[in-house]
Amino acid sequence: MNLKARLSRRMGMYDIQAIIFIVQNDPARKQELYEYLLDPDDKIGYNAAWAMTHFSLHDNKWLYDKQDELADALLTCEHPGKRRLLLTLLYRQPMAHPPRMDLLDFCLERMISKRELPAVQSLCMKLAYELCRPIPELLQELKITLEMMEHDALMPSTRSARKNVLKAMQKGTSLQLNLYRQINY
Repeated sequence: MNLKARLSRRMGMYDIQAIIFIVQNDPARKQELYEYLLDPDDKIGYNAAWAMTHFSLHDNKWLYDKQDELADALLTCEHPGKRRLLLTLLYRQPMAHPPRMDLLDFCLERMISKRELPAVQSLCMKLAYELCRPIPELLQELKITLEMMEHDALMPSTRSARKNVLKAMQKGTSLQLNLYRQINY
């Protein structure tokens, strides 16, 4: 299968499943798909990112070593859909500690941005929480920021993410643990 040709056209779930099947047991093909994620062509990069969001937990572990590269790609990404997918890929990984401050700043800025997609805002809230969890001072700053957000001005998805982050903060639990439980069922 010519991955680049498939990624350069409109794709559906059948295409995603075919790509995942081909790359799942082939590290060279997985690397090829990853390189297309970084492709300057928005369509190819978006489709590669979309395929990678369907990696199993086992295949997703392959991305752990690429966390810094994914964060760098996120910080410079202009395509809102690809930005959402990059956030999804990062959220599915254990966070490095100490956290990357540029990534945390990005999340704090984008979660309150009215120009950002609600899905990006929600993922930024969740990712910011996971980045801040081990550092009480940062966690307190995040809590203040979340509480200052106008509840009525938020889209329902963003309002729900805010509520879930505040609830997890109160319990001191990770939201990512819930993600892994859901994926395993």
